[in-house]
Formats: sequence, C-alpha cells, structure tokens
Amino acid sequence: MTIGKGCGILAVFFMVAFAGDAAAHSADKDIPHYKNDPSWPKPFPHHWVIGQIGGLFVDPDDHIWVLQRPLPYALDEAGVKQTIAPAMRMPSVLEFDTAGNILKSWGGQGYVPDWPKSEHALWRDAAGNVWISGNTPGDRQVLKFSSDGKQLLEIGHPTKAPRNNLDTNMLGQPAGIAVDDAAHEVYIADGYLNNRIVVYDSDTGKFKRGWGAYGIALDKVVNAPEPPPTPSYMPEGPAYVPGEPPEKQFRTPVHCVRISVDGTVYVCDRRNDRIQVFTKQGKFLKEILLHRETRGYGSVWILNFSQDRRQKYLLVGDGVNKRIWVIDRRTGFEKSSFGEGYLHTVHQAGLDSRGNYYTGDVGFPQPGTQVLGNGKTLQKFVLQ
Repeated sequence: MTIGKGCGILAVFFMVAFAGDAAAHSADKDIPHYKNDPSWPKPFPHHWVIGQIGGLFVDPDDHIWVLQRPLPYALDEAGVKQTIAPAMRMPSVLEFDTAGNILKSWGGQGYVPDWPKSEHALWRDAAGNVWISGNTPGDRQVLKFSSDGKQLLEIGHPTKAPRNNLDTNMLGQPAGIAVDDAAHEVYIADGYLNNRIVVYDSDTGKFKRGWGAYGIALDKVVNAPEPPPTPSYMPEGPAYVPGEPPEKQFRTPVHCVRISVDGTVYVCDRRNDRIQVFTKQGKFLKEILLHRETRGYGSVWILNFSQDRRQKYLLVGDGVNKRIWVIDRRTGFEKSSFGEGYLHTVHQAGLDSRGNYYTGDVGFPQPGTQVLGNGKTLQKFVLQ
C-alpha cells in the first residue's frame, strides 16, 4: 500500500505476504472467510441461457440485481442460439432473492431507443431506481429506470464522436456507477473510452464536477495509450518494473467507483493494478497498489466493503488472477483471498446484509478454441 507516491511499504508488504507470515494473519480474527454455495442461483425458467455479467448490485432488501448481456452467443452455444427464438432470450435486468429465485426481469436490446449495445454496470438507489450503462463503441450514456423498467433519465447519449475528457454532455463507455442518495448525486467511472470520474445530479442529470487520477482537473486528463494487441485473448498490459512510480493518469478502463461509510470515494484503476481514494470533491487521499506484476487486464476489477460497521476490509475482485483479495482498508495490506477454483473472470460483485458475497463472471472468449462460453456464471459465497 502506498500513501501518495511512495512504494516502500508495498515492497515490504509483498515480502511478508509471500513469505506466508502466519503470525500477522492470526492477529486479525475477523477476516471474512467464505464457502461456495453451489445451489445458487436456482435453474433458470424458459430454457434461458445467461450471458456475460455486466453489472451486479445487492440492494438493502437483500435482492440481487444482475445486468447480463444476452448477446452475442458464444461458439459453444451455437446450438442454443438456433433453438431459442429471440423473443425467448433472457432479459438483461434480473432481480434475484437470496435463495436464487428470479423475482423480476426486464430490458434488453431494443427495450428503449438508447439501450446500450453492451450492458455494463448496475446500481439500485435508495428510491428503488435502477441505473445501467454500456461499454462498447457508441455507448456514451447512463440510463435511469424505475424498478419496473420505466426510463426516467438519460445522462449523455450514444455517439461515435471522438473521446473527450472535457466534454461532460456525453460519457465515454462508462464502466461503473454509484449513487450518493443523501447528496442526490451519481458518480460515474468513465470508463472504457475516457479516463475520469464524473459526478452528476441524480435527479436532473446536471453535471457537477469531475477529476482524473490523483485528483487532477479534467483539462489535465490525458488518455493513456492502449497496449498493442497480441494473439492472446487477454492483451498484455504494461510490464511492471520494480521501483518505477505509478502512472500519472488513469488507464482504460476506469472500472468501478464506490463510496464508503466515511464518505471517501474508491476508484478501480483496473489496468494500473491499483485503487485510488478521494474525497467526494475529488481531492486525492491515497492509493493501494495490488499485485502490480499482473499483466493483461489488471488486478482491480471490482471492489466492495465488508459489512461490519467500519467497513474494515475491501473485497477486491481480480478477473486475471481469478480470485477475491481481502484487503485491510486502512493499511492496504492483503490479508487473505478466496474463490480460487470457482471464479473464471470475475467482473462484478456485491454483499448482502449478512455478508454473503455474490459474483458475476464475464467469461472472456479465447479465439482459436471451441470453448468460448466458459465462465459466464453467477455464484454465491456464504460468509462462515
């Protein structure tokens, strides 16, 4: 963990962590431990086939809201594609109970004129409204719906215009959403095209403020160059050189945003293998560097706070290393991990009021193989 720009603490921590310091771990009696529940969710009705999990959120009633991508089907689902009529495809928005039953479903391609082409991120606010975004070229908007699927608000609009971190009238393939209900504000991790956090009035959609990495102003935000493509299904990210300082800008994608009980804003800078922490006004407070040796799409995909009163731990989903890291929120030290052997490409996650943890995989395809649909799963991990 680094505060500001130093890297010494991180290096010491990695030495301790990989040496397996049992004494350090035994001092934390409240570290959450999880067991996979293979009975969740229940079998889907109507022969539905679930797609990539673009978004997931657990509401105060312990209902699990899922945003999935019904299209396209993978090669190993070609038979299903031929036998299920388009009208019978699984809706994009699904509401589950803790037993794994679907309570409600709606949405999908063509549901409203500006429905995103590739669903990504879901949030349910205190009023019961559901927010979604999209992350494919042309998806430059966030949509707000009632819980029954009536569109209430649109921030941004679909366009093929060039990316522009100064333009707050449209977004840049937004990847993450968080609503501050008390302040009537929506925070958007923006995203796969832009490199910024932007905040809007959650009732009117009016822009309020925004910033880049380390809290820099929007006119200082520069889109980091993308790594060159490789034959692998997972493009190589920048190689980590020990001792080098972290990158000055967010790297695509800025993948998630979360607000803690103490009013600080946590941002997943996925490909930079780090979490940055800010005040609500965008002042940089600290960063947590997590397995900087991780290549490809990076180590920080999604984060959630533990359900204790102080939110002592961060649960960080890592879609490359295929596990959940349990991080001390104050120190940034890695305490444990779980999910090995169950997770494929963990993409979204949430916790219910009992601390049970729900995950959604995105299941990236591997060109040149016939096994392309693997990993597109919803799972439940029960707090022990």
